[in-house]
Amino acid sequence: MIMSGRGGTAKDLAGLCGDLLSSRGEASGVALAREILDRYDALEDAAKAAFLRELVQRFGAEPAALEKAIAAYREKPDHRTLLDLHKAAEPRRQELIRRLNLSPGGTLRLVRMREELFRHQADLPELEALDADFQHLFSSWFNRGFLVLRPIDWSTPANILEKIIRYEAVHAIESWDDLRRRLQPADRRCFAFFHPQIVDEPLIFVEVALTAEIPAGIGPLLAEDRSVIDPRQATTAVFYSISNCQEGLRGISFGNFLIKQVVEELARQLPALKNFVTLSPAPTFASWLARERRNEASQALTDEDKGVLDALDAQGWTQDAVRLPAVRRVLMEAAAYYYLRAKTPGGRPVDPVARFHLGNGARLERLNWLGDVSPKGLKQAHGLMVNYLYDLDDIEKNHEAFVNKGRVAAASGVRNALRSDLPSREVVPLQ
Repeated sequence: MIMSGRGGTAKDLAGLCGDLLSSRGEASGVALAREILDRYDALEDAAKAAFLRELVQRFGAEPAALEKAIAAYREKPDHRTLLDLHKAAEPRRQELIRRLNLSPGGTLRLVRMREELFRHQADLPELEALDADFQHLFSSWFNRGFLVLRPIDWSTPANILEKIIRYEAVHAIESWDDLRRRLQPADRRCFAFFHPQIVDEPLIFVEVALTAEIPAGIGPLLAEDRSVIDPRQATTAVFYSISNCQEGLRGISFGNFLIKQVVEELARQLPALKNFVTLSPAPTFASWLARERRNEASQALTDEDKGVLDALDAQGWTQDAVRLPAVRRVLMEAAAYYYLRAKTPGGRPVDPVARFHLGNGARLERLNWLGDVSPKGLKQAHGLMVNYLYDLDDIEKNHEAFVNKGRVAAASGVRNALRSDLPSREVVPLQ
């Protein structure tokens, strides 16, 4: 039965979910799915958390059916009993989410529901089970085959342009004039992935600058008074900002497909392009370096290095002409260590942007001193920026080497910046 009004508790709403699972009529199911999502949206935050917890507790796999399927498979392990076991092991929540998706606008509303889940997961660790259901289903629903690549330019509808401003996560867009400078000139491009069920919400977008050389800093690319070049004269496409737009799709990877498709599109449009590179932030470099400076047993920094880097604690250190050369030398050597030797417990680079681009098959091309001197750039990376190069002939080779062997493809200039007198650990050169 569909409840009217906006009231009800988390348990009431969970009861409606049970009705939806038992519903057989498509029309009544769509109406009930809409009612559930409308009522969910009207709940306060605490009630939403309680409802999500109810989903975990009440809509898992049926224990009796699961035990029966396990026993049948043990007695006769064939494809039929394995299929029955697979069906029995699936939480009922997954079918519930599928049916909620039938509601008009249901896909985006479910993405928003997962965003709410993230806000409560630290206090309610049992929500991990529900998150696994969302991730499993979203991985299928947002498969690359369903995504649509669309150019974003100054003629794009204003409601989407407003979201580009809001979702920009790397270099904030300060105004409509700032957005115009990134979209309207002939030597600028922007592309986004959309989903057919979420037509006015970009999932991820990339901003591209067409240039005559590989840039070392973001300032000249975004300068108000920069000179626009004829895109036919450009030799380099620079991916200078990649922003995921939907927090509820965290962990659903489509950024790699976006870059590769944009590379193919630009190469087709502009045959003169020879280089496809990023100008990327180093979002965890400053925090990593701070830990190494405190670490008495650091393998990345000597005591002398730490003394030199004390200059970073001074206000306006980038203007200290006396100390700056030594700071630059030590900081760039530390950056080479950070990218080539510093690893997560799983043996991957500690920098998340590096993991993304190296996993896509890019090469670590260049470390850029003071590439971003904005307050954000200095805070997160002491100004460091990085170029990753996408060489169409080497992408697959680099990807396989990184995924299978943890090998970081790096240009000689990056490898040569690594100090030779530090404790020896493996550094795999570019083959």
